[in-house]
Amino acid sequence: MKKFFTLIALLAMTMGASAAGEWVQDYKIDYSQNTGFPFYVMGYVPEWIDGVMTDFGANYKYVAVDGAEETSDVIVKTQGGVEYYKIGPLDEPAWHQYFIADGIPTELDGAYTVKAMVKASEPCTITVNMGWSWSEDPKSAQVAIGTDWEEIEWEYSGIGGASCNLVAQPGGTTATIEWKYVIVGHVQKEQRPIEWIEDLVNGDAEKSWAELGLADVAYNDMENNFKICAWGKEKGNNMDEAGEAWNPFPATIGEEEVDGKVNHFFIVKGQPATTEGDASAWDNQFWIQSPQAWKAGTQIKIHFRYKASAPVSSTDTQIHKQTPSDYLIWHAIGNIAFTEEWQEYDGVMTIADDMANGWSIAFNLNSVVKDAVDFYFDDLSWQHMKLDEGLFVAAANTETGIEYDFDNAEPLTYDAGVQAYTATVGTKGDKESWVNEIMISTVRGNDAAFKGATLKPSGDYIGEDNWGNYTESSLAKIKLPAAGVWTVYVDTENLQINIIKIEGDKEKEPIEINPNPTVVIVNGQERDWLSADGSGNPREDEVGTGETWDNQFFIVANRVLDAGEVTVLEFDYESSVEAKTTTQCHAMPGGYIHWGCIGDVNFTPESQHFSQTFTIPNECAGKDMKTIAFNMAEIKGACEYKISNIVWKLEDETESLIDQTGSKNFYVKEGAGTDPYQFGTDPGDAVLSIAAGKTASTVTYNLAGQRVTNNFKGIVVKDGKKYLAK
Repeated sequence: MKKFFTLIALLAMTMGASAAGEWVQDYKIDYSQNTGFPFYVMGYVPEWIDGVMTDFGANYKYVAVDGAEETSDVIVKTQGGVEYYKIGPLDEPAWHQYFIADGIPTELDGAYTVKAMVKASEPCTITVNMGWSWSEDPKSAQVAIGTDWEEIEWEYSGIGGASCNLVAQPGGTTATIEWKYVIVGHVQKEQRPIEWIEDLVNGDAEKSWAELGLADVAYNDMENNFKICAWGKEKGNNMDEAGEAWNPFPATIGEEEVDGKVNHFFIVKGQPATTEGDASAWDNQFWIQSPQAWKAGTQIKIHFRYKASAPVSSTDTQIHKQTPSDYLIWHAIGNIAFTEEWQEYDGVMTIADDMANGWSIAFNLNSVVKDAVDFYFDDLSWQHMKLDEGLFVAAANTETGIEYDFDNAEPLTYDAGVQAYTATVGTKGDKESWVNEIMISTVRGNDAAFKGATLKPSGDYIGEDNWGNYTESSLAKIKLPAAGVWTVYVDTENLQINIIKIEGDKEKEPIEINPNPTVVIVNGQERDWLSADGSGNPREDEVGTGETWDNQFFIVANRVLDAGEVTVLEFDYESSVEAKTTTQCHAMPGGYIHWGCIGDVNFTPESQHFSQTFTIPNECAGKDMKTIAFNMAEIKGACEYKISNIVWKLEDETESLIDQTGSKNFYVKEGAGTDPYQFGTDPGDAVLSIAAGKTASTVTYNLAGQRVTNNFKGIVVKDGKKYLAK
C-alpha cells in the first residue's frame, strides 16, 4: 500500500476503529429476538423453546396446516404466523435441512468465519452450506457439535455471491440440536475509505409531488419515473384502461404532528388483499426508487423509518427494474416486520449479479396479512458508493506472491493511434515487478466493486494484432502466458481486448504429450438403496443409506489448478454393463468442491474414446482443485469399469497435468464406507499396462484384475491385451 493508506490505518487504530487485518462482524442473528422460525421453510420447521431455535431431529417432520393430508395435536408457528403440524415420532428418520441465516452481506471471492452458540443431545457432525442463490453450488463445511453449550467456528472461502445464506443439513441425524445465535465475519484487509453520496430527493416527504412538478408522472414514464423516490400501489386504485389491473402511482404524502411540528411521510392505504394465490402478496406495494441502475458488485447504503396501522410480522422485499412493478429478482433486504411505532432501518446492500440493473426495492405488503393495513415510510435515504469510473487494470504474480492492489489499480488512457484505451503493468528492467495475471474493471475505489465489474476476454487476445472479444463479468482473472511486463489495450467501441508482452519470461512451448498406458479397472460394488433424491428429500421407494459416490474413480493433477485454466481430458473407457457416471471437482480425492465438472460419462461394454476441453470452474477459485472425480454408483448394480490411455493436459499443450507413465495420478474407491486409495498400491489392483519399449510380462490377470495361473480358462489380460484362454 502507499504511505497514504498506511497513515489512514494508523489513524484508525489511534481513534479506536477496526484496524486492517482485524476480524469484522458482517452479520448476526440472535434467535432469542424471535418467537418462531424467521426464514423460508424447506420442509422442516425448527421450534422456539425459551428463545432457543430447536431442531428435534430426523424423528419428526412438519406439514403445513393449509391443505395438510396429515394432522397432529401439535402445531408449530413460524415468525410470520404460518402454522405446521408436527408429525412423529416417525418409524424411519426423515432427512431434513433448514436455514440458520440469510441475507449475509459478502464479497466476491471472499473468505468468512462463522461462529455459532450451539449444542446437541448427543455428539453429531452435520453439513452446513453457505450459498448465494438457488442456482449456484454452495460452499460446504462439516460442523462437529458437542453436548454442552459452546461457541464453535468454521470457515468458507471462494464465495461467489454478494448476499449469502447458511443452510444446516443434519440429514438423518436424530439428535436434538439447539441454536442460540449465529455470527458471520471476515478478516478485513486495509483498503480505501468509502465515501457515500446521497441519491434521493424528497426522501423526507416534505415537498408535494406537485411542488416538484412530478404529480402527473406515470409509473411507466421512463424519462421521469426515477425522479420520484417513493411509489405506492393500492388494490383497486389507479386502474388500467381495461379495468383489470391497478397501477403504481407517486406515493401519497400524509402528515402528523410531532412535538408541535408537522412531519410529512409516505403512506400506502392498503386495501383488503386477495385471499387466495401467491399474487395477493403484492396486491398492495411500496417502492423506494433509485435515480439510476446499479452495477454488480457495488454497494448501496439504505435508511428509512417505517410503521403500520397494525402489527405485520413480515413483508417480503424484491428488486424491481426502472419501472415500479417490473420484477427483477425475489431477494433484496430480507423480510421487514412492522409495528405501530416508528422503527428505523439501516443497511448496506451489495448488488449481486442477479440484482444488476435493478432500480428499486419493492415491499410486498401482503406477504402474510390479507387485512386492510396502512403502511407508513419516512426519511428515505439511498446512498451509493463514490467510485472512480473508467477502465482500470490491477495485476498479480501467483508465483512470486505479488497480490492485487485494487485501490491503486492503473487507469487506462485513450491512445488515438490505436483507437483504444491502454496501460502497462510491470516495470521494464525490474524482474521483481513482473506479473502473470491481471483483472480489468470499469470501477475503482472498493475491492468488491472492482471485482464485480470486470471484463472477461475470449478468443485469441495475446500478441500483436490479436484482438479478442470481451463481455462484462464478475471476478474475471486473466491468466497471462508468462510473467513479464504487459501492455493492455481495450477497444470499447468494438468490445475487444489485446494484450502484448513488452519483456518477460519466455512463453512455454508445446511439448510432446503421450497417453498414460496404465489400465485402471474399478470393481464397482453393488450400492444400497439411495437415501434421498437430488433435492435432499427422502425417497418413497428407496430408503437405504447408499450414495452415488460409494464407488469412485479419481484423476489427480500434479498441481493445483486455478479457476479459468483451460485443459483437455481424453481417455478410452468401457464397462461390464451399461452405466452412467457423474463427475465432480475435488481437491484431493474425497475433498468435494463443486458438482460441475466434465458432465456425465456413459459407459458401455463397447470401447469408446472420450475427449473434452474442460475449463476449471469459477467455483473452484482458491479451493486447491486438482482432482476430477467420477461417481460410479449412479447405477445400483455392481459394475466393472475400465479406463485407459488417459491424457490430461493444458489446452495449449505446454504441460501434461499427469505423469505420462505410472499410476500415481489415479485413485479408486470400491464400496460404501471405504476410503480412496492410490491405484496400484493394493495387491488386488487390476493390470498396469506395459509401457512401450519394456520387456513383456508373463503375468496373467482375469478381467477383475486378479492374478491367475496358466491353467485359468476364459478371457485373460496379458501385456495389457485381452486373450481367450482355452
